[in-house]
Amino acid sequence: MSSQENESSYNPRKYRTPDGAPADIVIFTITAQTKQGIKKSLPVRELQVLLIQRKQWPFAGQWALPGGFSQETETIYESARRELSEETGVDDVHIEYLNVYSTPGRDPRGWIISHAFFALVNETYLEKRHASDDAADVRLFSVQEALEMELAFDHRIILQDALMKVREKMLTTTIAKEFLPKRFTMSELYQVIQTVVPDFEEKNFIRKITSTQSRKGIIEEVKDADGKPLMSNKYSQRAAQLYCFTDYVPKLSIYS
Repeated sequence: MSSQENESSYNPRKYRTPDGAPADIVIFTITAQTKQGIKKSLPVRELQVLLIQRKQWPFAGQWALPGGFSQETETIYESARRELSEETGVDDVHIEYLNVYSTPGRDPRGWIISHAFFALVNETYLEKRHASDDAADVRLFSVQEALEMELAFDHRIILQDALMKVREKMLTTTIAKEFLPKRFTMSELYQVIQTVVPDFEEKNFIRKITSTQSRKGIIEEVKDADGKPLMSNKYSQRAAQLYCFTDYVPKLSIYS
């Protein structure tokens, strides 16, 4: 705005505005399947992402992230939740803001700036997913498969950015508990973390998560009525200690 303008002289027609402000949503989940013919083994877990098959131009027939244009009567966040529901039937999912995408030419329809959101949710939230509105189909794909696909728009870039963010979230919060039973073994917790962060490796995982001062109190041993450790051999021949998450939220610092 020019320094000479004021409320009475301002004319919005003097300024070019974007041709649309859509919201794109990256929904991750962790699937778990029992290994066939193998007794007492951890399930096979895989990080997957929800994609829709576009019904209309541009990129008709191609797979993309769910999303669509916002309306002037709603916030971008409200738009994201509405579009997710309209295109996939997925509701009641807590989404977080990821980033804004404004590379010139990212959308053949014109100057369109997109705001992206992401979430990592339990698969139960996606059970009633179905294609509707501008989507011809909706499916879960492994993240690896999705990254190898020719996604519409710049959705591969958005997916890559969201993957980095969700990996950070897995390592800095207790979101892993959304994919575990209330009582779990350390092997189960470790596997969930590695499903999202494949290169995660910690030789002293149990000791560090239960003894390190900055982490101590996040989880605790499960004990029976007599105060004895409760064990489980559901996934192994040898019984392992059961743990559970507490309500404790650690106050971490890069300086201590």
